[in-house]
Amino acid sequence: MKSLRSLTRKLAIAGFVSVAFVGSAIGADKKYEGITLTLASQNDQFAAVLAAIAPKFTEETGATVKVDILDYGSLLTKTTTDFVGGTGGYDLVTMDIVWAGQYAENKYTVDLTNWMKRDAAELKLDDIYPTLLNALGHWGDKQVAFPFAGYANVLAYRKDLFDAAGLKAPTTMEEMVAAAYKLTDPSKNIYGFVANGQKGPAVAQDWMQYNTEMGGAILGSDGKPALNSEANIKSLTVYKDLFMKAAPPGAVSYDWGGREESFRQGIAASMQTWSVGAPGYYDPAISKIVDKVAITTAPRGAGLPKLYGIGGWGMAINAGIKDTQKEAAWAFIKWLVSPPVHKEFNMMGAGSFLRKSEMTDPDLLKKFPFLPVIAETFEHGDGEYRPRIPQYPEIQDLLGTAVNDVLVGNADPKKALDAAQEAAAKLF
Repeated sequence: MKSLRSLTRKLAIAGFVSVAFVGSAIGADKKYEGITLTLASQNDQFAAVLAAIAPKFTEETGATVKVDILDYGSLLTKTTTDFVGGTGGYDLVTMDIVWAGQYAENKYTVDLTNWMKRDAAELKLDDIYPTLLNALGHWGDKQVAFPFAGYANVLAYRKDLFDAAGLKAPTTMEEMVAAAYKLTDPSKNIYGFVANGQKGPAVAQDWMQYNTEMGGAILGSDGKPALNSEANIKSLTVYKDLFMKAAPPGAVSYDWGGREESFRQGIAASMQTWSVGAPGYYDPAISKIVDKVAITTAPRGAGLPKLYGIGGWGMAINAGIKDTQKEAAWAFIKWLVSPPVHKEFNMMGAGSFLRKSEMTDPDLLKKFPFLPVIAETFEHGDGEYRPRIPQYPEIQDLLGTAVNDVLVGNADPKKALDAAQEAAAKLF
């Protein structure tokens, strides 16, 4: 939240009402004058930017967009309550990649498939990475949200520390683990590794990415839970050892904010993370490692195919609102993801890339030199390492408890995953 507040202040000071957006034909006659759209947004880096650019949409279309910024748990709880109750409190909702199955099965949001076909030329779909279109909001034959914030799972590391130790950027999980141990020096307040340890979604999501890269899987070949497989138990054992020997003190209570802050402050030598946070590492207002940081593709287990985790957010339209609200909401989505607006969205620090053209844009490349790493990840993206099934929220809860129990010493990996597997099997 500290980085979010900092970004909000900087955007306000900069006065982005003067940002030179290229005018869009969408609603040029202000056909949505008098309409107010309420948008429920995850409090990721893009949230403050959404709030900052919303007035430009009002200028072009007449519709007002109010952005309600919520933490991950509150976003899921409040929007689900709104969907189920049919209260129409939110018109637009930022939807995590893993909620697609739940949204589709419960018909929470508008199926955008036909609208996308109708407006394909305007949306310039060929310029959007297929991996993002297929993962962010797509489920079965439905598009329950439109992608607007693609995240690449990457490895951020302290190049100065790796160079001093004679180490190259890790390309395998085995190399990453070995480097984490070698670079840990508590006497200098330097730790080789940091990840989310906090009970709940934070630790569940971080462990799932490591688990996949270590050769584990949450679901078996039959599509049923396989939480206590030998590969998963081995992965969690390695994860626990990293927390005990190579992570900063207190990391078992870190969520995304704590993890990112420890890296920006120079305490952690390496961190697997989402690319949305990368602009902050180069911002001297919040980072102490501006000239020391490097970003590369996430490591994979030795012998595993080149496949990188992708995540991010789609923008969904509440199925329970009036048709006039739906039309205005769709106009906002099209406006936001249009090439000129989305470029400015990222120039303002949203860290939410989507289009192939953004990866080669001179202005964006100058500001964000790590874009080739994101492009490589999106080209070989895996949107399924966290299963996007309807039962995902419940499985995440189970793993969020089990993994944290292991990290704090309340259970060994096998016992914790056996209990989680027993509970998960009942969901199916």
